[in-house]
Amino acid sequence: MKPLNTNLIPEINSSLDLQLATSLSYEELHKKLSTEINHLINNDFEKLVFYLYRIDVNENKMRLLLDQREGKDAAELIANLIIERQLQKIESRRNFQHKDNIDENEKW
Repeated sequence: MKPLNTNLIPEINSSLDLQLATSLSYEELHKKLSTEINHLINNDFEKLVFYLYRIDVNENKMRLLLDQREGKDAAELIANLIIERQLQKIESRRNFQHKDNIDENEKW
């Protein structure tokens, strides 16, 4: 079972207008997210596209992945990309905060 970044579920909830429990395991999160994406694929594709742009999932990477894994569950593949992107954003914010905490004497 993969350890889960504590900021991941709140980030996904915010970006996708969901209310997932913050106590989910990685596998549970992936399954629930895949289910939600599958629902959007079948019932509100425009909303899914909006969410993917909001999250900033790389469109070329997604198309390539879907083409390479034709026949695989698209919702699961997209869920992986969303989780990956959200983790990248969390990491980027964390790194930026560390750089922002520079001693006043060392700032230009």
